[in-house]
Amino acid sequence: MTTKYGGVDRAHDRSFAPKLLFALLHGTIVSVCLWLAFGGFTWADPTRAKVLAGAAVLYFLRHLVTLFVLLQRKVELSEGLGLTAFIALFEIGFLLLGAGLLSGEATPFGLWDVLGVALLLIGSYLNTGSELQRWAWKKLPGSKGRPYTGGLFAWSMHINYLGDSILFTGWALLAASLWAFAIPALMIFLFIYYHIPPLDEYLAERYGEEFKAYAAKTAKFVPFIY
Repeated sequence: MTTKYGGVDRAHDRSFAPKLLFALLHGTIVSVCLWLAFGGFTWADPTRAKVLAGAAVLYFLRHLVTLFVLLQRKVELSEGLGLTAFIALFEIGFLLLGAGLLSGEATPFGLWDVLGVALLLIGSYLNTGSELQRWAWKKLPGSKGRPYTGGLFAWSMHINYLGDSILFTGWALLAASLWAFAIPALMIFLFIYYHIPPLDEYLAERYGEEFKAYAAKTAKFVPFIY
């Protein structure tokens, strides 16, 4: 059985060196965000820049948990480098947009920002929380060779992807720029049309009828909708 689906190698592998490099590169990006936010630059909206730097720190901490605890599959160097470039685009890009680089003015904090923080936290929980539930279940003796269909995954087959979509929507709200919404829109498109179909194909091959029964009764992405 092939282990490569949608450009991602699903074979189990520690891949410690590529993961470590990926983490170091991401840490460098977060350091740049902190420097931009706290380095004495005269941004139009310095407070928003600091909030967005905090969002980058939160995402980095979650990324470390994903890389070194949750992610059991192989990570190739090319994948890590490509994702590093994408992370730099949105983490630094969101911060610069929120700081007022394009608008040249500060955006007062309001209800949209409260919603943004809420979505950021809810999305982070859905992604990392669901993955931690699956990780804990996989350690049980009776879980070997079976798909995880409980916890948050009982509501959506790809609740982790939905979580990312929600958190990036919240992050874009905090950036206070319409340009920022290109990132969550792109991610939702890629999840639905690029990542989910080959992943479902892989899971169907690996888990057979049990996965097919789960897929037949569970929303693919958004609970009760799709």
